[in-house]
Amino acid sequence: MDDIQVLVCDDSALMRNLISRVVDSTQGMKVCATAMNGRFCLQKIPTTKPDIIILDIEMPEMNGVEFLRERKMQGIDIPVLILSSVATKGAAVTMQCLELGAIDFITKPSGSVSNNIMSVSAALIERIASYGSRYARRKGKNVYPTDFFIQQTKYKEAELSAKKAGLAKPQPNIETKPASTAKPSAAAKAPLEQKTELPIFSASIWKPAKPKEPAVIKPERNPGPIEIVAIGISTGGPNALREMLAKIDPKFPRPILIVQHMPAGFTKEFANSLNRICPLEVKEAEDGDLIHPGMVYVAPGDFHIVVEKSTLCNVIRLSKADCRNGHRPSADVMFESVAKIYQNRALGVIMTGMGRDGAEQLAEMRRQGAWTLGQDEASSVVYGMPKAGWENGAVQKQVSLDNMADEINRLVREHANG
Repeated sequence: MDDIQVLVCDDSALMRNLISRVVDSTQGMKVCATAMNGRFCLQKIPTTKPDIIILDIEMPEMNGVEFLRERKMQGIDIPVLILSSVATKGAAVTMQCLELGAIDFITKPSGSVSNNIMSVSAALIERIASYGSRYARRKGKNVYPTDFFIQQTKYKEAELSAKKAGLAKPQPNIETKPASTAKPSAAAKAPLEQKTELPIFSASIWKPAKPKEPAVIKPERNPGPIEIVAIGISTGGPNALREMLAKIDPKFPRPILIVQHMPAGFTKEFANSLNRICPLEVKEAEDGDLIHPGMVYVAPGDFHIVVEKSTLCNVIRLSKADCRNGHRPSADVMFESVAKIYQNRALGVIMTGMGRDGAEQLAEMRRQGAWTLGQDEASSVVYGMPKAGWENGAVQKQVSLDNMADEINRLVREHANG
């Protein structure tokens, strides 16, 4: 198997070292080069041929924004993932990076540098696996699928928890070191974490998940006129939404609700960036917003979005209820609300993303008679959420990203009045 080649660009030598340690300790990926600013990064690309670039924003000589502009001018298509402390301070700069072609971003929480990296290491590996493996396969490389890296990341988290608890129970799909045959000694009286061998992740026994035949859902009623569109999306979503919403019919007659997994403080700028390219008006949803036709409402970070029935015009409500499927906002919460209020008079769409958020309640929308679509595997950065929706029978039809806007336009046009 080929490794995913990673180029790390950060002006801090300590950060370059810490990021490299996270990457190099992961089977299936390797740091091929590091650079202290955008200029050196550009110089190293032709010889190192990375599959993904991890980019800081604030750097001397050539910062991240300047690098992205130059990358675009040179026609470099290598995916760029933003990992920068400035992301938490300047959402507008982060959205500017996405507009210039960055694929995604990860924010560093406050605290010491080492703790920052360890706390986002799982997200970092998942993004590298998702975007880097996709690019590497396009270049003819034979790399592990994203599921392999997700499993490995989960194992590392379990290993860390085991160390903290003084335990070392084997996890699924791993091998353990052979037990020692030596006689017990004074070392046996040492703390448990010192005398217990931790399990070792084994790529040799990893098996990819087998595809399942989709379940069959029998709707309780026939589909009715489409009065609302609800979209759930995650990893790969920022660029997918930019591409899809740019193609929406300028005369689109129905409201659109969107749950994009994104941290608090970023969704307002994200909605503003979508508003600049979408023919419809796009805004971050606010509590009490009246749901008007031809409007696009993006769920704010750290808030669930639900629909409340009203006599004259249905209303958006925001909720700080517990996370669902590890997310707030959650696509499942939105789909559940739409299924309850609109029943068979809605269109639910589940797109690229990791995990299963949205799949369960999209199935409920289908049971109520709503129309449903799912993004296909070939065009998904991560075929997790749409795959779960397809397998549980929630998705009526799988559609490529290129055709998603056209399909939504067609369904709403043909079924706007029943």
